[in-house]
Amino acid sequence: MTGTVWLVRYAEVFLKSDPVRRNWERVLAHAIERRMPDVAVRIERGRLWATGPVDPAVLRRIFGIASFSEAVFSSLEDLDGAALAYADAHGIGEAASFAVRVKRSGKHAFRSPQKAAELGGVILEAHPDLRVDLGCPDFELFVEIRDDRCYLYHEVVAGPGGLPEGVEGTLVALFSGGIDSPVAAYMMMRRGCRIVPLYVGLEPYLDEDSLAKALAVLAALRDYDPDLELVVRTDDYLSRARALMRRSEERLTCVVCKRRMYRLAAALAEEVGALGIVTGESLGQVASQTLDNLAVLDGAVAVPVYRPLIGLDKEEIIGVARRIGTFTPSIAPGRGCRAVPDVAATKSALAEVAQIEARVDREG
Repeated sequence: MTGTVWLVRYAEVFLKSDPVRRNWERVLAHAIERRMPDVAVRIERGRLWATGPVDPAVLRRIFGIASFSEAVFSSLEDLDGAALAYADAHGIGEAASFAVRVKRSGKHAFRSPQKAAELGGVILEAHPDLRVDLGCPDFELFVEIRDDRCYLYHEVVAGPGGLPEGVEGTLVALFSGGIDSPVAAYMMMRRGCRIVPLYVGLEPYLDEDSLAKALAVLAALRDYDPDLELVVRTDDYLSRARALMRRSEERLTCVVCKRRMYRLAAALAEEVGALGIVTGESLGQVASQTLDNLAVLDGAVAVPVYRPLIGLDKEEIIGVARRIGTFTPSIAPGRGCRAVPDVAATKSALAEVAQIEARVDREG
């Protein structure tokens, strides 16, 4: 029994046509090697094999990886002895029950259940007090046989799943220091989108503390994509709009503000070649996120607007934020936006909003 290799599995990639699958396998292999430059990755249909100083914490954050295992190599000829030695080295003596799971590919005279039973017999001969439990064993020995190459492991670690980074193109994400927007960005990253996060500094309603909070949240999200860089745009549009609003129109402040943010995001999308924008809106969570107001917001831009959180409630969003590490920096103390009106419109009219925007445009 010689050598250690990391078995990396993918899921959805396997379902693609052969040309797409081969390309996405290469993207996934490159993502691993880019994060860990001293690691070499070999591609084999349905599997990637990584050798070198692999950091499992990094593998847990590379999109497209369904699961992975640290394995040892053995030849088929030496498999019986290797299986027993591996089981002994990894604690089978402390277990009351065990199971052997075998997968094979290539031309062999045996079937997987037959080889599993043979290996189980070798282990039982050495450990007669053990019992076989195929349902819920204390110890599991996994064996993958590929032609005359065998790989043994006892743990399967879950990866983040999803699609390899960037295979679906680029999106601009409206990014604040709050809970929702980083979760929305994460969810689209997990679906193979490269994200350009945009922070809009509303002068004078957001201060440097708000920007610092957004940067702290982005630092947590960078665990999943080290190349994330926050684009910052300062803007006084809302200040000028509020100066021109009648008292009866102040309830529309958030809708006017968000439409401006959409336009800034769409402009950045054109600059970077992005295919749309992503926001952290969840239906009905706040006044600007009702169906009526979302329809008015959509009319501000021609590019697609993606809302991966639209059907989630706050607790579900918080659950994801906790899991991916963005929740703690998101709830750090801060003043937040000081332009929110006392009473915000839940049902705005496009014509009324357009009149406010026309006034701002005329005033320059």
